[in-house]
Amino acid sequence: MTARTQLLDREVAKALSALSAAAKKGLGDPLLAELVMIRASQLNHCAFCLDMHLTLARRSGVDEERLGMLAAWEEADDLYDGRERAALALTEAMTVLTDGFVPDEVYEGAAKHFADGELAHLIGLITAINGWNRLMVSRRVAPGGYTP
Repeated sequence: MTARTQLLDREVAKALSALSAAAKKGLGDPLLAELVMIRASQLNHCAFCLDMHLTLARRSGVDEERLGMLAAWEEADDLYDGRERAALALTEAMTVLTDGFVPDEVYEGAAKHFADGELAHLIGLITAINGWNRLMVSRRVAPGGYTP
């Protein structure tokens, strides 16, 4: 039997990596991308992805207070601007599909802050990180193995 952590098809990883790269490039804001990926990883309890994206965010200059308060972003009004808040709300709505859909007010809130192309890339990025989270969690990949 193959170890769980080794179960990842090269073509699947390549395709998901391509989606991630295209979405990040089209979004054009690497700091926002890291906040989104960290928040989704928190919600999905993906320790590997959390470790990876916290490392990348710190290297990109994201303030420690903003990283520390990300789990409670809705109550930290002064730390996140309207665009970031809209992206984080959309991230949560797409990640935790408890009602089976993304509420119109959340989507419309994001659409106010992002041009159509940016919004499409943001949705792609959220989709990609949720895919990565599910791959890593199902394989039980431990944190600490990421090196930039």
